[in-house]
Amino acid sequence: MRYISTRGATGSVDFEGALFSGYAADGGLLMPETIPALDYTTLQQWSSLSYPELVKQVCSLFISAGLIPRADLNDLIDRAFSRFRHKDVVPLSRLKNGLNVLELWHGVTFAFKDLSLSCTGQFLQYFLKKRKKHVTILVGTSGDTGSSAIESVRGERQVDIFVLLPRGLCSPVQELQMTTVIEENVHVFLADGNSDEIDEPIRELFADEDFARRHNLMSLNSVNWSRILVQIAHHFYAYFQCAPSLDAAPLPVVEIVVPTGGGGNLTAGFIAKKMGLPIELVAVVNSNDIVHRTVQRGDFSVSGSMTSTLASAMDIQEPYNMERIFWLLSGSDSSLVKSLMEEFYTTKKVKLPDKLQKGLLEVLKTASFSDAEILQTMQDCWVENRYLLCPHSAVAVGYHYRHPCHRPSRPRCCLAPASPVKFTEAVLQAHLTPEVSPEISALKEMETRSRPLRRGEDWTSVLRQQIDAVTQARSLALT
Repeated sequence: MRYISTRGATGSVDFEGALFSGYAADGGLLMPETIPALDYTTLQQWSSLSYPELVKQVCSLFISAGLIPRADLNDLIDRAFSRFRHKDVVPLSRLKNGLNVLELWHGVTFAFKDLSLSCTGQFLQYFLKKRKKHVTILVGTSGDTGSSAIESVRGERQVDIFVLLPRGLCSPVQELQMTTVIEENVHVFLADGNSDEIDEPIRELFADEDFARRHNLMSLNSVNWSRILVQIAHHFYAYFQCAPSLDAAPLPVVEIVVPTGGGGNLTAGFIAKKMGLPIELVAVVNSNDIVHRTVQRGDFSVSGSMTSTLASAMDIQEPYNMERIFWLLSGSDSSLVKSLMEEFYTTKKVKLPDKLQKGLLEVLKTASFSDAEILQTMQDCWVENRYLLCPHSAVAVGYHYRHPCHRPSRPRCCLAPASPVKFTEAVLQAHLTPEVSPEISALKEMETRSRPLRRGEDWTSVLRQQIDAVTQARSLALT
């Protein structure tokens, strides 16, 4: 399996190259050169697998045994899920009136990103030990990515991780999960800006090929293909848990509702569908509704200003994984994708070609939800099911309440990306009683460490200097 850029101006790389690259050299995102198609028999065989076993099967299709032998791959994935709190790793809650909620949040940081990043961290350490090299990870986060990324590599001598988060725009718990990690290889920056603004210096540093090469720079945001790869399994597992029967062809269709920020989980769903999984996808967003506008009107543009919402991890106006979706739906038209994305990052405003927009509309439903609707959904779900939602999960369940599921033959699964224990303030705003987690409570008593990125500073220069200084100190320590 080889990986190519969505913009078509670079050669192909293997999985190891994709893992360590983040962005492709031409600024595009890496995608598999071919997407394997699964037949009816394979889907039937997979239907009884546990979530970890499904991850193993999916990953084995995209990672050659020459790079990671199958036995090693299985061991890495088992290790990745060893710290999850639930025996099923990803349990399904079957609630009233056809509401199915797939809980993706039983990892160390109580968020779905633990699933993909725990595996990615294992893959990373496998190659680093094998190659005896050091990497610098650069991550921008709007909520959960930063803490999951930190947990995947904390204390690793062959890794330094630099995490940028928007000051005051994550929940207090999300921020503490990053700033309380006092490890030599963890460097956290609190930026006076929003999640899109912190992505800009990261893109600039990756675009500096000499700097990126000198520091072995890589990303663990969902620009990294490994993140997308593991998330493909979410959709297979959701399907197998909710499909009424796989005894006869054609297989039944399951609708999967995906809370969407940067679009990584949504991209994984499109790839699962292309592999032959009979699913219908619904992308749900908060008031930052660029994905909704793109699908419904072809309006791929940044609105006037970012809206800070209760579903803070989805407060994104530049959903970079839409580049992958455009590539998939345009028949891998790298010339078109390059033109669209360069225009978008230059002008922040693109009108999609009619053919591409109609193609999106045919395969993707969308909806957006205000904070008031999120709070109402949290209340309704509690009254109806005694089941507490986080605000991000409420965006998915809100779609279920807005469009009731009346067809038992076509079930629906709502993906729940985070635990409500991380969002006490939102739960209180919904006039509900927060759940208490000992792990979360302990954070409030711990020492914190971070460095500010202030308005008016050149954030790219600050990061460049900090990364240079850390690399130099590492080199001196080894001499």
